[in-house]
Amino acid sequence: MTISIHGISVSRGITIGRAVLVASSRMDVAHYFIEPDQVDAEIDRARRGRDTVVAEISRLQHTVSQLGPKDAPQELRAMLDVHLMLLDDQEVIEGVKHWIRDRLYNAEWAITSQLEAIARQFDEMEDAYLRERKADMEQITEKVLRAMKGLPATALANAQHFQNEAKALDLSPNLAGRRRTKAKEPNADIRLGDTDVPLVLVAHELSPADMLQFKQSVFTGFVTDVGGKTSHTAIVARSMDIPAVVGARTASLLVRQDDWIIIDGDAGVVIVDPSPIILAEYNYKQRQLELERGRLARLLTTPSLTLDGHKVELLANIEMPADAPLALEAGAQGVGLFRSEFLFMGRHGADLPDEEEQYLAYRHAVEGMKGLPVTIRTVDVGADKSMDGAIQDQGHLNPALGLRAIRWSLADPDMFVSQLRAIYRAAAHGPVKMMIPMLAHLSEIRQTLTLVEQARAQLHSEGVPYGQLEIGAMIEIPAAVLIVHTFLRHFDFLSLGTNDLIQYTLAIDRTDESVAHLYDPMHPAVLRLLADTIAAARQSGKPVSVCGEMAGDITMTRLLLGLGLRCFSMHPAQILAVKQEVLRADTRKLEPWALQVLASEEPANFLLQ
Repeated sequence: MTISIHGISVSRGITIGRAVLVASSRMDVAHYFIEPDQVDAEIDRARRGRDTVVAEISRLQHTVSQLGPKDAPQELRAMLDVHLMLLDDQEVIEGVKHWIRDRLYNAEWAITSQLEAIARQFDEMEDAYLRERKADMEQITEKVLRAMKGLPATALANAQHFQNEAKALDLSPNLAGRRRTKAKEPNADIRLGDTDVPLVLVAHELSPADMLQFKQSVFTGFVTDVGGKTSHTAIVARSMDIPAVVGARTASLLVRQDDWIIIDGDAGVVIVDPSPIILAEYNYKQRQLELERGRLARLLTTPSLTLDGHKVELLANIEMPADAPLALEAGAQGVGLFRSEFLFMGRHGADLPDEEEQYLAYRHAVEGMKGLPVTIRTVDVGADKSMDGAIQDQGHLNPALGLRAIRWSLADPDMFVSQLRAIYRAAAHGPVKMMIPMLAHLSEIRQTLTLVEQARAQLHSEGVPYGQLEIGAMIEIPAAVLIVHTFLRHFDFLSLGTNDLIQYTLAIDRTDESVAHLYDPMHPAVLRLLADTIAAARQSGKPVSVCGEMAGDITMTRLLLGLGLRCFSMHPAQILAVKQEVLRADTRKLEPWALQVLASEEPANFLLQ
């Protein structure tokens, strides 16, 4: 019987193949009390388990260092670094010792107790990226527990066992041929290719180490029960451009080993045991997607102009310095959003990146863009964690409205000035713009610009080479739109962060599944805020861009062009599809149509026409 499972689309494309099932690897943990004289031995057992995992990740890092960027993307390297940092975190280490010494818990119980304590802190975090680092904590905990039992450390070790069985059952040498048994073959008239049936992975979740092995394996797509758009699996999937669906909840329970399944990475759907008719339909869709990708590739060097001659800038959002070459390959005309958070994740207190480390990272990105502009956003992390890493009391706070982004930076001027100096220094190597997130108050604007000038003056007086910066503000809060003319007096450009702007306008936590259906980019109020910001910026003669998910959504391209937007910043994989929409657009017709959309109580209906 055909089953349809819905999840979160995180990487485009369609793949059809047999399922390799990696069931949930959550381990049963023994809970018992130890005697006082066993404390040191129990702490030593926990330490040996941790050391085993540290050694394993270090070996993986060495393996990664020998691979090229396509086989081991920079995101994967960063994830392994995060796992090592978590294993070295003194709060984690001392917490485990506390449960053993003070509560007389056995080592496994102490490790899982510390995980639960930290997991609660992660759950309270407003920032989606930080909240999803809980998965990293869970993964390294499981690795330590497996090491203490002498078991393989990664989920794909179990998948390898299946691959070996598949070979024994006479699959072709590259595991891509048809099984020569009669188990659940598709209709003979619907050929998937006699020697080209891929394997797809179905798992509860995948760790960075799993993803490294996944890249080097025969799998051509994956499905996980858990994860979100900013989870590690999603980030790596997008960097590899692999069809993937995460957050499919019960997929690993509903899918059986060797089932035929379809992963529709565009729609976020997994189809199990598809009928011949459905297989035929998706075979056709696959062919169409490949043809479409080929057609889009021909647009790579085509100037981004509308039919009536308006130039439209198509920029890339990047996470890491090593993403810059990928942005160039995708045809980006620059970087509209370089997230600097990757340098700060998993670090606090004295371990925060210093000026030199940041400078080298920003310089790498700037040089990687080969003379095209790079817009660096100052660190944008949540309020849920103070600068020394201590979790704040959330009992009387709404973390979505707390100390985050520029508020966090202004709370630690020394740290902020170090970042500003690093960005100024990187600007000596190519065109750089700097963007400040989540401003809402004139006092914040003044404080920020004072510190910017302080950083520049310091470099000047010290004789340190630096470049000139254009300084812009992100518009993410309705209050910022209402005083947008104040922003335009103080900044060189604006960038609309539509993800947060929608969230704050509609009072919707987009990560809360119970209200996620109310997160609506086409809400009349959201569109009015966008239109007002774009109009104000154009009237003042200053550039404005959109750098949220809306910029890469081709269903929104015509409307944004009609509202006057001429600069879009998105994930590199979306650039050519948006360019195609631009090339087909005539703004003389779109502008009056956009006014009709703005005047409507149900704007979404216009997109269906």
